Amino acid sequence: MEIVLVRHTTPDIAKGICYGQADLDVVATFEQEAELIVSSLKHYNFDSMYSSPLQRCKKLAHKIGKDFIFDERLLELNFGDWELKPWDDIPKEEINPWMEDFVNQTPKNGESYVDLHKRTTSFIEEILKTSYDSVLIVTHAGVIRSLWAYFHQIPLEKSFDLKLEYGEMLTINTLDLHHES
Repeated sequence: MEIVLVRHTTPDIAKGICYGQADLDVVATFEQEAELIVSSLKHYNFDSMYSSPLQRCKKLAHKIGKDFIFDERLLELNFGDWELKPWDDIPKEEINPWMEDFVNQTPKNGESYVDLHKRTTSFIEEILKTSYDSVLIVTHAGVIRSLWAYFHQIPLEKSFDLKLEYGEMLTINTLDLHHES
């Protein structure tokens, strides 16, 4: 199976602000960003297409096609009380333990990266049970890193070595991997 992962386009938020599941809109250059993605996907014939339900993904999904399935398991990390706060304003006693162990620590009223990984692997294991040849997933950097770690069997703490630009696409061919599902 070929799985194409696409990160959403640039969200409309200032740099230095913590966001995950906040439902942000996209910047004014969305049309140009989306057109580049749409044109690079033209040669694909996807059996199924999935997207996070947040509008920064949903808008891109609607540009790509009309047969998307929106799945909550593709949401970005829930940063809880930190959502939409400047990173610098998050109290040190809250953020320091998380910075030291972002995989297992949970932002106040949010979720840990392990929690995100559990829901994304639940999603992808369902997909892997299908007879699809080609699947498109429009989602967020945290979800893409989690799935990358899953397929390449790398520790979650190493998954942030994968740098992802807005609108970036990654392809995973499960036939090339030695992963047990």
